[in-house]
Amino acid sequence: MDTLELIRTFREVAARGGFSRAAKSLDVSKANVSKYIAELESRLGTRLLNRSTRTISLTDAGDLLLERSTPLLEMMALTREELLHRSQEPSGRLRMTAPQGIGSVELPGLLADFMRRYPEVHVSLDLSNRVLDMVEEGLDLSLRVGTAADPNLIVRKLRRIDLVVCATPTYWQQRGIPQHPDDLAEHDALTLSLSGTSPSWRFKVNGKSHSVALRSRMDASDPVPLMHMALLGMGVARLPRLLVRNLLEQGSLQAVLPDYSPDDLWLFAGYVHRRHNSAALKALLAFMEERWKVE
Repeated sequence: MDTLELIRTFREVAARGGFSRAAKSLDVSKANVSKYIAELESRLGTRLLNRSTRTISLTDAGDLLLERSTPLLEMMALTREELLHRSQEPSGRLRMTAPQGIGSVELPGLLADFMRRYPEVHVSLDLSNRVLDMVEEGLDLSLRVGTAADPNLIVRKLRRIDLVVCATPTYWQQRGIPQHPDDLAEHDALTLSLSGTSPSWRFKVNGKSHSVALRSRMDASDPVPLMHMALLGMGVARLPRLLVRNLLEQGSLQAVLPDYSPDDLWLFAGYVHRRHNSAALKALLAFMEERWKVE
């Protein structure tokens, strides 16, 4: 039996004034109560009760333990109630990570609406394009684009991600509009940083995956600088439509090769544990699925 349970038994003996009455209150045998008190005294290395055939009384050590254990058990009871509340009602701190592009465009509005619905939830958001170790970083949720790299993660698809190949109309006039993905090999590409690999973009040609090696003019760890470089006419970028939708509608950027876009790229949510997740995490997953319905 753990020490806290032994202390609870001791406190019941002290409150009831005897082993028999404590045993009845705890619904255990008198022999077990005696055994638990003896075990507690052994663990603490001191005698807690003065015993006689007719009565018991507390020793100085027993008085000290009774006094000091009161706030401890009260704190444990309050903590248990709070944890139970958090398991049933969305509340407390929720730690999550997301790519910088999504985190700066659509995620703030979604989180604002979520936090209005669940005012007891505090969100800690880490915007990073690095794949973080969720256990090491103490994260509850990871939003990523593509496929899950960690096989230990539980993954939920949230929404399909549409990537568009785009540049300014002036750039296309000067360099020519590509008619096939392979034509991009002759253009100045603005690419995401891919450590240890040659830059390439994957397309869908005749129903099959098709990779095109690129001549990268600039690479960056985040798509936002690439978007700005494309706007300055420095080359061709491949960016999430949600990031450049307004620029495409305004005509500042012009998209090409729409028929070759892959259809298997997703925004997914990853988390570590299948069971005993907090109510806040469950609520956020449900909220994102509601907002970003899987196609």
